[in-house]
Amino acid sequence: MSMHHHQGHEDHQDEPQGPFMASRVGLVFLGFLAVGALLLFTEHRAHVLGAVFWVLPLACVFMHMFMHGGHGGHGSHGKRNEREPS
Repeated sequence: MSMHHHQGHEDHQDEPQGPFMASRVGLVFLGFLAVGALLLFTEHRAHVLGAVFWVLPLACVFMHMFMHGGHGGHGSHGKRNEREPS
């Protein structure tokens, strides 16, 4: 009799669960993150607002560094295929 009860408990554990952030624990975690972010922002507002100035220039630099892989790098600007006649 205890074997059947134990076997049914294993079946319950194998059921798919929803996403973590939609669970009760995930929502509490998001709440703590929101409160922490609010406290950090209010206590360090001058630092945060001073760093906002650097977001656009740094984003441009990082996008230039990491997104140039799609067209072959700097060596192939304007060159389609040297073997094909124009």
